[in-house]
Amino acid sequence: MTSTHPRKRPQRRSDIPHGPQQDTGLQQIRDTLPPAPAPRTVEPAPRPVDDEVPPELLALVNHHCRRINAYLARAQHQQTLHAGSMTEWQRLVLYALTDALAHNHLLVGTLAAYLQRQDLDADLLRRYLQSPDPDRYITREAVQHLDGLTGAVPEEPAEPVWMAVGRRIARDGS
Repeated sequence: MTSTHPRKRPQRRSDIPHGPQQDTGLQQIRDTLPPAPAPRTVEPAPRPVDDEVPPELLALVNHHCRRINAYLARAQHQQTLHAGSMTEWQRLVLYALTDALAHNHLLVGTLAAYLQRQDLDADLLRRYLQSPDPDRYITREAVQHLDGLTGAVPEEPAEPVWMAVGRRIARDGS
């Protein structure tokens, strides 16, 4: 007896690695990230913590994710603007992608510095970062950004740029 239902199409196979293959590949990329030029270890200074995420951390993630997404969208949009010019396309796509990467790196480093400051177990932090070396992310700029978020007083006469940005994020919530 033949089915009255049309035959299902065979599943399309993707050549893009996924699942364990992609996870292994991403880990290899994380493992080859160079250490920060001036890595920092943040001294523990835990604040009283309840079970809620501090609002300044939520604002930090929102702020940087919006900027990362804007840069990624800009990179994608270049194909409609400059598909006929490889020179323009490559220049503008790489500018957008490296700006997105810088925001992502700063965001991860700031969150890692916060967790270090909260005296999170070092092994747990390494596991969360999926990296044997948290110093790849915790840079001077990330610590300054965290100091601005948490209202620290700058040690330098002129407030560092990322400290000022962190202070604005904490104040405005974005």
